[in-house]
Amino acid sequence: MNIDEIQHFLTEKRGKSQRNSRNSRRTDRDSKQLDGWLLCDFRGSNPIAQSVTGINDPGITRRWFCYVPSEGPPIWLVHRIEVSHFTNAPGEVRTYTDWGELHREMEAILEGSHRVAMEYSPFAAIPYVSRVDAGTVEFIRSLGVEVVSSADLVQLSEARWTADQFAGHQESARLILEIKDEAFEWLGERLRHSVPVTEYDVQRLIMDRLDAEDLIPGHPPIVAVNAKASDPHYYPTADQHQPIQPEDCILIDLWAKQKSSDAVYADTTWVAYAGNNPPQRYLDVFEIVRDARDLAVAFIRESFAADEPVYGHAVDDLVRSYITQRGYGEFFIHRTGHSIGTEIHGNGVNIDNLETRDERALIPGICFSIEPGIYLPKFGVRSEVNVFIADPTPKGVIVTTLPAQEEVLMLQ
Repeated sequence: MNIDEIQHFLTEKRGKSQRNSRNSRRTDRDSKQLDGWLLCDFRGSNPIAQSVTGINDPGITRRWFCYVPSEGPPIWLVHRIEVSHFTNAPGEVRTYTDWGELHREMEAILEGSHRVAMEYSPFAAIPYVSRVDAGTVEFIRSLGVEVVSSADLVQLSEARWTADQFAGHQESARLILEIKDEAFEWLGERLRHSVPVTEYDVQRLIMDRLDAEDLIPGHPPIVAVNAKASDPHYYPTADQHQPIQPEDCILIDLWAKQKSSDAVYADTTWVAYAGNNPPQRYLDVFEIVRDARDLAVAFIRESFAADEPVYGHAVDDLVRSYITQRGYGEFFIHRTGHSIGTEIHGNGVNIDNLETRDERALIPGICFSIEPGIYLPKFGVRSEVNVFIADPTPKGVIVTTLPAQEEVLMLQ
């Protein structure tokens, strides 16, 4: 746990990037300094607290708290029978035995604090951050302390990549794009020679190639044809899969990371047609999706170049408006993109004003997907790239999964 960095985040005012945007609903109250960050966990219920503190021992079975004040060392509150698990914890370790002592000690720890951050999201707006149960939030509020969301702190401390992570991501991105190419080439070869092939066969090929490159996907990739491609989270299994035949529309979505403990994912989606004469509507829909994808990237770059803040919900609004204006808004049924980290869906800002309203700003060090999609009864189209925000920007707004798809692949 980098105490100095966390305390820097706590003491600085919510900067221009979180105060002055006309797209933001933050108030002056939201921009006040925080007195501290109160982290807590019970039996793994808060993986964010575990990650930030480095305390993820499955042998800990009682509630523990770690208060990081804006100034001074952290203060821990742990059960007396488990104090040995915290011998290397930075700061002061206090103990409790019964619930009354827990309440008294917490009141003493928070004395003089008026506003603390916890893994809480008002109205569950950002469920990735909603890790503290309502009862614990009520308990802290009963002590006269205002509880606000730690969403910005989580992004600052959890979602920013190191140089090594970025380098590993670039290598993973290169490999998954190669594997994607191999999968489409392999599929095209079988179609040209009338060799029976299924979604599951292609998925198994991808899995074998990922394994050969020492990459782990965490979940088998999506290989979907025709109407199945309009189910964004469909994936074939040994028992349930479709044949792939001439004149089919095909979607492949694959993701993977290296096997090191702090490796981060790369994620891409491409589409193809089994033949050389696809329906015009399929081509038209792909062009809309591609242009919406590129519009999002251009907007992010232009905003950083102008030193203007960029919020997850604003990018989603732009993409959704573009697709809606072209008559397909009702068929774009998921957010524009998700945070990418050591989990394929990370804890940073999502490009979202549909499933949630993510009001967090895009900041240097984070990565996310841009993946608009249009899902019609007969086929679905999605195109996905990953975007990394480096520092300094705007040159640091980097699309890491290049080349991006510019036209439908023809498997002929």
